[in-house]
Amino acid sequence: MSLQKNWFKISLFVLLSTFISCKSFSQHSSINTMYQNSLDALSKIIQMPSYNSFRECVFTVENTFSNSNLNQDEFNKKIKAISVIAKTWLLFNPLSQYKNSDSVNFGLNMAIYNVLKDTVKLQLSASSEIYNTIPYTYDFSDFFGYEDWNNMFVNKLLTTHKGNCHSLPYLYKIIADELGATCWLSLAPNHIYIKNRCKKVGWYNTELTSGEFPIDAWITTSGYIPVKAVQTGIYMDTLSNQQAIALCVLDLAKGYEFQSKNYYDGFIIKCCDLVLQYHPVNVQAMLLKAETLKRIYEKQKAVKNSEATETYNQMEQLYIKMYDLGYREMPEKMYMQWLRSVTEQRNKYGNKQLKETLNGKTK
Repeated sequence: MSLQKNWFKISLFVLLSTFISCKSFSQHSSINTMYQNSLDALSKIIQMPSYNSFRECVFTVENTFSNSNLNQDEFNKKIKAISVIAKTWLLFNPLSQYKNSDSVNFGLNMAIYNVLKDTVKLQLSASSEIYNTIPYTYDFSDFFGYEDWNNMFVNKLLTTHKGNCHSLPYLYKIIADELGATCWLSLAPNHIYIKNRCKKVGWYNTELTSGEFPIDAWITTSGYIPVKAVQTGIYMDTLSNQQAIALCVLDLAKGYEFQSKNYYDGFIIKCCDLVLQYHPVNVQAMLLKAETLKRIYEKQKAVKNSEATETYNQMEQLYIKMYDLGYREMPEKMYMQWLRSVTEQRNKYGNKQLKETLNGKTK
């Protein structure tokens, strides 16, 4: 009888283990298929992007992570509403002191900035109630998305009016694309911001974390950016539309990493390779690929796989290339200090020439 009981327990254990294993495989297969479909879509869009391609790619990535539960019509309506408010703001707050030929583009960028970072009063008619919009502010809670990757999303920003240096500049660019205004995403260590250009001032930076226009010198000295990293273009350069979409591909890879924890099926590396095809000096894609290869190497080494040496060499070459480009990791503690300085010292690093051009229309 004892032998029969033990046999039953062993059989039950085997059945349960097989069931759990099959279920786990099925879940991963479903996730992989969903992400692969999104990668295929992004791969097509990045080849010939249109004016709203970045918005489409951002939504695709966030919807994939959300298991296709987001409403694209609602997302587009919110973008449209902000765009209409920005155009209306400019109509009632014309930058009449700016006479250059690019005044429309300059004005639209200032309108986007004010709508995102300031309270705007709206009145639909002379007799109607006045409504105040809510500014979009920085959320200091889980700003790297370690606990919840949704904290990186534009959808979360549109719902809560709180975001980070990922979702805020993404939203700015999406609105600029909607309005036909020109702006560029730009990278710094652990950070994304907006670069703009106007004929009177030249290049200027728009920092949505603090709602300020910091000068380049402050970004380099406070942001842990070596001169070499600027020279090689890994930081403080303007990203093309294709390179901005490549950031979405990188987001897709990170979402997959967060949800699947699978580094061995090739999907993350496939994403990183696509990013590097259109943005060869994207060090975050290099870093993710190198760390993925490191995990693969350790697994191969453990079972004495003959491909381990080649995997190690690929990983090593990526780390060497990153170092040669001037990449240095910014410690999280230093990044926190930088965030505080951004908000507490905003009057010390603002672009005075730009403010004089605006003639007091921004704080």
